[in-house]
Amino acid sequence: MTSTLKLRARRRLRTTPGGQFDCEISFSDGPGTVQTVAYGERELPPGGIPAYLAARKDGVRSFVLWADEHRQARVARVVTLTAGRRAQFEVLGPQGESLGRLTRDKAFSRGIRTRWTVSRPGAPDAVGYKGRLFWWCVWWLCTPMLPFAFIAALFNGGIGGDFPRSPRRIKWRAGGRIPLEFKSFGDTVRVNAPDLDWRLAAALAALIPSFDGWIGYAWDSRTD
Repeated sequence: MTSTLKLRARRRLRTTPGGQFDCEISFSDGPGTVQTVAYGERELPPGGIPAYLAARKDGVRSFVLWADEHRQARVARVVTLTAGRRAQFEVLGPQGESLGRLTRDKAFSRGIRTRWTVSRPGAPDAVGYKGRLFWWCVWWLCTPMLPFAFIAALFNGGIGGDFPRSPRRIKWRAGGRIPLEFKSFGDTVRVNAPDLDWRLAAALAALIPSFDGWIGYAWDSRTD
């Protein structure tokens, strides 16, 4: 059975008893079964938002996924182990137990495309690459036309319009299977492996758009 986790950034933030959330993640395992399962909130360092945004430029991420709007229980917590060209993140459960590790290798560091690796206990690493080579070739060939496309998109509704975007789809492969797939349309992660912890997939669903979102519009990049 395939389940889907979808990220939704809160553009119009709603005040909750403990403050504002930055995003929320919904879960679906079939028609009519969509429910919100996690609320995302950045964990700010001592320097507050400016310090977070400064560290963010080097690939640092730190956030909590809460199970409810009252912050009574955690779904997972994501912390940065290493940053830079090879950024590694530990996904922790409610009691601090490790659910798995997510690794992002920037493009041209260990291959032409950005590589995402999902590591979890008792299972082979799942490796996925951002975009298909064919569509990257199309993207690079069309690069000279991008300024005109951006201008056209601005007149068609700005960020909410149809901005051209680089290829973002990711398929993870492990042991001859495709346990995970990231769909760029709607920022969704499809889970095809029944034994994969959905909390790890939820962390992945939040982490990838934080790197691929538009500058100033990624869910964890707001300045207030």
